[in-house]
Formats: sequence, C-alpha cells, structure tokens
Amino acid sequence: MSIFGRHDIIASLASLRRYARALTRDHGRAEDLVHDTLLRAMERASTYRDGDNLSGWLRAILHNTFIDQRRRAAADARRAGDVAGTAANEAAPPQDAHLQLQDTMRAFEALPDEQRAALYLVAVEDLSYAEAAETLGIPLGTLMSRIGRARAALRATEDRNDQPGVAALSGGRPRLVSVRHD
Repeated sequence: MSIFGRHDIIASLASLRRYARALTRDHGRAEDLVHDTLLRAMERASTYRDGDNLSGWLRAILHNTFIDQRRRAAADARRAGDVAGTAANEAAPPQDAHLQLQDTMRAFEALPDEQRAALYLVAVEDLSYAEAAETLGIPLGTLMSRIGRARAALRATEDRNDQPGVAALSGGRPRLVSVRHD
C-alpha cells in the first residue's frame, strides 16, 4: 500500500474534479485529467513527505499535468501545421499523377513493337542512341525516327485525353463537360 491512505485520496477527489473542470471546462477532459493525476501521484509517491497536505500535493500534480498536456497539444498542433504546410507545398494529390501515369503506360503499350522497343531502351534503360541502335541491330537514323514517332504518338494520345469527352470514348479518364440547355 502507498504511504498515503486510500481514504485520504478519496476525500480529495471532489476537490480535484472541481479544479480539473475549472481548468479544462469539459467534464470528460476533467475526468481524464484527474485520472492522469492519480496515476502520476502513484508513480511519484516517493516524493510525498509524510505530514504534507495531500490535497495540495495532488492539486499541484493536477495543475502540472494540465500544463504539460496543454504544452504537448500546442506542440502537436504546431508540428501538424508545419507538416501540413510542407506537404501542401511539395506534393500534388497523388490520384491525378497516378491516373496520368496509367494513361501514359496504356499509350506506351499501344505503340507498335519497334517504336516501343526503341523508346524503352533510350528512355527507361537510359542507353545512348548508339547503344540502343546496336542492341536493336538497326541504323542510328532508323532508331531516332522510331523514337520520334513513338514520342509523337504519346503526345497525341495525351492531347486527345485532354479534350472533353474523348477520354471517355477511348477508355481513358472521364472528364466533366458542361452542357448548355437552351
């Protein structure tokens, strides 16, 4: 058993609850604060000197617990605000980028084999034009021509998807179109 009696703590509860309610202005938070105070009191029972005012000692713990919680909440809010501000400046919503990547991958897969292979070796594998031409066994001019046609096809697909209504017909992302009724 602790150095202070159970009856002494129970006698102090009403005073602690009133003080907690005055600090928090909320019944639920006040009950949580009293609970946290009693836990801290049990953890720090060795700091209580026999003969001290138990209610005053508990009230001091309650007050310090309340101050600690407010500081922690303010620090959490400040950190959350910093993170939210940083995130808003650094990243666009991932859904649009993901959908755009899916559209590009579909368009890439739809390219003729020779164009897709040429573009893949240069754009994805980062081979030089000479290395890619050697890998495919074609002249350098032919490789550059295939890459140019592949890029043009991808740009054309992207441009078509940006036009309202076309993407929905071609299996791309549906777009909202305003329709005027007269």
